[in-house]
Parts: sequence; structure tokens; C-alpha cells
Amino acid sequence: MNTSRRTFLKTSATALLGFPAVLRAQNLNSKLQIVGVGCDGKGFSDLSEIGSHARAQFVGFCDVDSNRFTKIDQKFPGVPRFADFRQMFSKLGTGVDAVVVSTPDHMHAAIAMEAMRQGKHVYCQKPLAHSVWEARQLRLQAAKSRVRTQMGNQIHSASEYRTGVKLIREGVIGKILAVHSWQRNSGNGHTKLSAPPASAPVPESLNWDLWLGVAPQRDFAPDVYHPFKWRDWQEFGAGTMGDFGCHILDPVFTALGLGSPVSVRADNEGLNAHTWPSAETIQYVFPGTKYTAGSTLPVTWYDGGRLPNPALAKLPPGVELAKAGSIFIGEGGVLMQPHVAMPQLFPIEKFSGFTIEKQPASNHYHAWVDAALTGTETSDNFEYAGPLTEAVLLGNVATRIPGVKLEWDSAAMRLPGHPEAERFLRRSYREGWTIQAVG
Repeated sequence: MNTSRRTFLKTSATALLGFPAVLRAQNLNSKLQIVGVGCDGKGFSDLSEIGSHARAQFVGFCDVDSNRFTKIDQKFPGVPRFADFRQMFSKLGTGVDAVVVSTPDHMHAAIAMEAMRQGKHVYCQKPLAHSVWEARQLRLQAAKSRVRTQMGNQIHSASEYRTGVKLIREGVIGKILAVHSWQRNSGNGHTKLSAPPASAPVPESLNWDLWLGVAPQRDFAPDVYHPFKWRDWQEFGAGTMGDFGCHILDPVFTALGLGSPVSVRADNEGLNAHTWPSAETIQYVFPGTKYTAGSTLPVTWYDGGRLPNPALAKLPPGVELAKAGSIFIGEGGVLMQPHVAMPQLFPIEKFSGFTIEKQPASNHYHAWVDAALTGTETSDNFEYAGPLTEAVLLGNVATRIPGVKLEWDSAAMRLPGHPEAERFLRRSYREGWTIQAVG
């Protein structure tokens, strides 16, 4: 073998170790070969948006309910179908470059971890995982596998949030003293149940065992878990905090450069052993950053109809708090960032002559496809989304131990002095399912 060919092969092998899916897509096909897990509801929306990219090509669809292929088959005909993502990965093998995960929360980590360990890029719906430990493992695996990732909180790339982030970072209201964020939905508002109901026969179209996946065995019940009301249940969803925290707290994290909190405390109403609280308040303390006024920053979350005191926002008469969103309280004013609308500045008389420069949106879905094809990076990758998700899910840990301030040792993943809370940092997996820690 001559020297030039030996050098070429050595260089190619090194590159393949770094970006296996990127080069596979580039060298063998000009399109990114993508599979989708979860094909209706949000899954259909995600796949439709990603499929609108000129260089996206679907090579497999997976759903545990055969009735949920109808719309995706019509939009992208002729794509092979599967019920089990593991069989799909095995059968399609290296013909897959990237995976879209749009399933109930409890299955996010199992699917995304397996995909990344096989060198596949991952787009995963929010919250990134179901437990704090899983969110940490996904971040570590993404870095180890050197794949391109994106969390599905698409508002991260919207003009409204990008505009608010720019205003905060430019110091329009000065250094930030505190943040209050809210979403009026109830954590168990879909079912209003506090215990599993009577069982019923499983529909012929649904593989209930695969739907349960990592979760403990329980009987099927109609109109309670599948296809949407799983969000209420602690074994499957993450309540209002998990559903909206990665949206509404996203501009807070992005604008202020937040990472891990140092403590968290919650109180709630309607907590039980099975479903999430009907209403809660979660108080975080984060280390200060260059955008904050002090060495620490309080961030408070409200849901289920609980709201911050409107007086904090310095709203003029006739103006109410947004249905959902955040208020940033600064040394020189207040910014209210609705979900989803343009930010507003208060007091109104101070900012009456100020023009808010609307920032352009970017395509959240196409950014991920572009990153996978070119080796560039997304701004909502697992390196960023992992800590955001950890903080959100720490709120769910705290709400299970109401009234107790929990100090968070992020490096050790410990809640010192509170073993009753630490047990909620990770979950047990049903026999036949496991997620190995990243070594």
C-alpha cells in the first residue's frame, strides 16, 4: 500500500470515529436517513417539520399502536413500519443516521440512549428524560458519541423568545434580581384521578407491553394513559412542570446563562402516590451569573392556577399577567416574557419611547438536520438541554417531599441529608429493560 493511500485510509478512519453518522450520510447518500419513534400527535408534527427539510429522508417509522400510522403513511408513503424501536434499529442498522423520539416521557431515555450508542443523531421531545439521572446520562452519552442532538422545545428558536433573551442580555432592565415563571395548567388536569382505574381489554391495535416499556407493569385502562393522558401519571409523565418547564424556563436559562441550582423547595396541593399535584409552587436558588444582581438568583415556578403577585410586574391598570410565561425583575425595570408572544417592558412610562427590535426566528427542526449533515452544533443540544431538564425534574423531586428545602450537590448527584428525596432522582426499570450509566 502506498503512503498516500495509507494516509487517506487512516484519516478517513479517524474521521469516522468522530462523526459516524455525518460521514455515512454524506458519503453514501446526499440525504440524512432518519427514523421516527412515535408517529401521531406531537410525533406527527415533529416528523412533518423535519421531513420538510430538502435533505431529510425517512427510512423507518415506529409506533406501538398500529392505528397511529395513518397520517404519517399518507404524508410519507412507502416507509417501513415497526412496533419495537429495538427491532427497527437492528433491521435497518447502519442505514439509519438519525432518530426522532416523540414518545411519552418515560421512554425518551431508553430510545435516545440506544440511538446515540449506535452513533445516531437524536432529536428528542421535551422533557429530555423522565428522571434527573437519565437527563445526566443523555448529556454524557451525547458528548461521548459525538452526535448532533436537539431537544424538542421548539419555542427556543422562535422570534418571541429570541427577542426576550436579547433584551435581557443587553441589560435593558439592568441586572436581574429574581424571576417568576408560571403555567396555569393542573398537573393532573387530564384525568383528575388519584389512583389507577379499573382495567379493560387492550385494543387490538396497541402493544401494551411495548407502550409500558421501562415502566412497572400495570393494567390497561381506556382514555387514561394512551394516547395522551399519560402526562398526569408519575410513572409515565412529568406533570405540568415536565410538560412546560423546558419551554417556559428556556429563555430564563438562555438569557441568564443558568446551570444547576444549589437548592430547591416545593409546596403543593393534590399530591398523591400516582398522579402529579393539581397545583404547586417550586422555589429554586441558582448561582448568580454576569447577568444577575447578586451571588445567587431566586427563580420561582407556579402552576395549577397559582400565580406570582402581579404587583411584581409593575403592570399598568387593565394589563394582566400573561396566561403563561415569566417576569424578569431587574434593577431598572421588569420584562414580561409571555408563552408565546413578544416580551413587554414595565413600568410602561419608563419604556414608552423604547422600541423592541424583533429578532428573526430560526427553524428548530432544520437546524438539527443541518447540524447532523455538516457537523455544526445546535444551540439546544443535550449539553444545554441536559442541565435545563435536570433542573425541571428536580422540581418534581422536591414536590414529592413538600415543604423541605433540598440542597443540590450537582457534581455528586446527591441531595445531602435527604435519602427520602434522593430515591426520586432515578427510577427502577422493568425486567427486560435497562439503561446503563455512561462509562
